[in-house]
Amino acid sequence: MPHFNLVLIGQNGRLEFEVILFLASLRANSPKFEGRVFIAEPRPNQAWTMNPMIRSQHTRDLIAELGAEFIAFDNKIFGESYPYGNKIECLTAMPNDKPFLFFDSDTLILDELCDVPFDFSRPTASLRRTATWPQPLGPGHHYADIWKDCYDICGVDYTSSLDEQFSAQDWRRYLYFNASFFFYESPTKFGARFLEFAQRIKNSTRPRITRQSLDPWLDQVVLPMVIHSFGGGEDTHLLGDGWTQRPAVIIVGYPFFTPEKMIESSQH
Repeated sequence: MPHFNLVLIGQNGRLEFEVILFLASLRANSPKFEGRVFIAEPRPNQAWTMNPMIRSQHTRDLIAELGAEFIAFDNKIFGESYPYGNKIECLTAMPNDKPFLFFDSDTLILDELCDVPFDFSRPTASLRRTATWPQPLGPGHHYADIWKDCYDICGVDYTSSLDEQFSAQDWRRYLYFNASFFFYESPTKFGARFLEFAQRIKNSTRPRITRQSLDPWLDQVVLPMVIHSFGGGEDTHLLGDGWTQRPAVIIVGYPFFTPEKMIESSQH
């Protein structure tokens, strides 16, 4: 398996502390990992009312001591109005020489990441999701109609994305991911398509789309089309999402981690 790089979003405030916890768990539990870890920060511009970058020098020094590198990117489409868009736009700043794996900053690594048999040529994302989007809103606004509109807007084949073991009324028939992690062999290609498709959906005037809420769901709405367009899907899922305790962190490990395993690991 090729070496790969990790990328997380870093910002002033809560995220900077989450990044530190992620890095500490990575170094403690994945000693085989030899790739680079990028902490992507949005530069201050008109998309932000305040400087979003990590301003504490002590925090920056600690992050560097834990082996991470800072990279800055410009918000050209999103920003303070939709900070989830950072995970889309940050990929433009990534070096394109190795595959990438994106993690939300509120993630802990509890096992050896390099033992996961990633196939970076076939992307996927977290399957820890529920039926959060779309929300059918009456006649002509069923799951199938709404998702087909999304695929048509993005120019991606819809029929081949369906999981036909589920009925048309079951949300699991349609590709849907949690955007807490995702990966591919090229951050440049994935990022460009992610941004293009996000803008297409965001700017769509189709009634079935405009009647749906895209905040905060836009990134998760777009991911299925991006992943399917690159030949990925749910069958490539490898990382077992662990346990979420709101408002704490998402535990990510391989294989699946129970709350008991999380507590046991945290005590070591």
